[in-house]
Amino acid sequence: MRTRVHMIAPYEAMIPVIQECIPHFPELDIQYAVGDLMKGAELAAHAEKDGAEVIISRGGTAQRIKDAVTIPVIDVHLSGYDMIRSLTLASQFNEKTAIVGFSNITSGAQSIIDLMDLPLKVYTIHSSEDVARLLLELKADGYRQIVGDVVTVNTAKAYGLNGLLIHSGKESIVRALEDAQLIYRYLSKNNVVSLILNDLVMKEHPNLVIFNDQNEIIFEQLTDFDHSPLTDHHIFLTNTNLDFHKSIIQNVFMVDDFQLAVTAYETTLNHTTYKVYTLEKEQPYELTQPGIKVITDALTEPIVAESSAMRSTLENIEALYKHLEPIHLLGEKDTGKSFIVQYISQLYSEGGLLLQVDAAQVPPGQLEKIPLSNVRNVELLHIEQGIHDPRFTAFIEACQHRRIGIFMLSEQALDRPGAEMAKLNTIIMPSLSDRLDDLPSLIQHFLSRYHQKYGTTAVKIKDDALQLLRQAASRMTIGQLKQIIKQAALNEADYVISAETLSRLLDGNSASSPIQLEGTLKEIEKEIIQHVLHEENNNQSRAAERLGINRATLWRKLKE
Repeated sequence: MRTRVHMIAPYEAMIPVIQECIPHFPELDIQYAVGDLMKGAELAAHAEKDGAEVIISRGGTAQRIKDAVTIPVIDVHLSGYDMIRSLTLASQFNEKTAIVGFSNITSGAQSIIDLMDLPLKVYTIHSSEDVARLLLELKADGYRQIVGDVVTVNTAKAYGLNGLLIHSGKESIVRALEDAQLIYRYLSKNNVVSLILNDLVMKEHPNLVIFNDQNEIIFEQLTDFDHSPLTDHHIFLTNTNLDFHKSIIQNVFMVDDFQLAVTAYETTLNHTTYKVYTLEKEQPYELTQPGIKVITDALTEPIVAESSAMRSTLENIEALYKHLEPIHLLGEKDTGKSFIVQYISQLYSEGGLLLQVDAAQVPPGQLEKIPLSNVRNVELLHIEQGIHDPRFTAFIEACQHRRIGIFMLSEQALDRPGAEMAKLNTIIMPSLSDRLDDLPSLIQHFLSRYHQKYGTTAVKIKDDALQLLRQAASRMTIGQLKQIIKQAALNEADYVISAETLSRLLDGNSASSPIQLEGTLKEIEKEIIQHVLHEENNNQSRAAERLGINRATLWRKLKE
């Protein structure tokens, strides 16, 4: 009878490697699932009940699983190849980078860093509870990238740092499966199962969740919910705020069609710290109409502001925001307007909601019905279509009265009467051609993202390939740059993106659509204007100069 092994992968990209290893162990019945930390421990507990005899996982997830099951748990140790690949990728980041992890990661990392003379620093932790405190100190010391396991990377992202996960390769998975075979020979599968039940019912808190110092759930009572509404994202944000503020905090999240209010605090008993969550299901949020939604996803990428243009833009936006002045972000598509709004909101929201309102879609009569009690920031899209509408003026005034941050986004300049009526402060978003100093970091962020998401090989870009992108920047947006890097990473067989690979992709995207000489004279004229705008990367000043008209005439013709 084959030994039943269940593998818990803390991240999705580990699954293809596991699948590749399975055929090499016909004597094992290998099952697998994806789950990090508490979710991984929950999956492991279910696997044990279903008859699993050995559990294999990695890092912090493996440590949590050991406390959740009574069967052997094998930790996937990182190989030298795993470390070299990840540290090479990390060293391409041109800002301060730290390796943070338990000794099983940092001891090997330090040796490789010393041998390869890499510009990286190593910090060893002894408990998952050390991560948040250490990352706060490293951020204050100027570090911008953290390399480590899933716990470390997720906490880094919650603090606005770049997180780079160290992947486990085939060699590490094979070694863990070999250990599973060896261990199970000497251990009895008849483990004593012990289940401790807690009958405490706290009526004054119908929805209560308690975590121990390892962030494991030790008590859960959910009277108002069929299942736990808390996601890993909710827990990470709440714990991060607790670690930062060291007091009772409250976060408000959107779950399905209602608001979830989470009040949390820390308490210590017998020298052990516990986190206590009380949950409250508030009234359904009135966001069922089109054009209105709450943005709840946390940013997974740090902001890049190495160019003087982007630094100045960010500083001006933050200065206006701190004085609660309405901000108008003007810029062509894919210049990062919404990204900036999410960044500012995540940095200063203190648990409040980010509400997105599309002026082109919101039905009449809905703005005044929006509940604003838990809203901290509002993002108004396509404001050029609603700037003269008294409803929007009244909505903006209501938000300002409640000290809610206002961001208005448009791709075209607003006429002066409308801008004055809304008391706007216009910030022009720099185009990619204005941010050439940001190119290396943007590219490296994208490469890291695709390496971790898809397991792509490329971890850096050659200088001549980077020069090609500098030359093409005037006709590209950030979104187009991201897509080009994605295609290059998927097609590059080497560890470094070559100019040849990039050149073929750029040539394939250089063809422009022909002008359609059909319709009325006015329609043909507008088609020509749009074509020239496309060729000038939506720079209206250059397009107007090519067409022999002034910019005001260009705006008027575009609106006709």
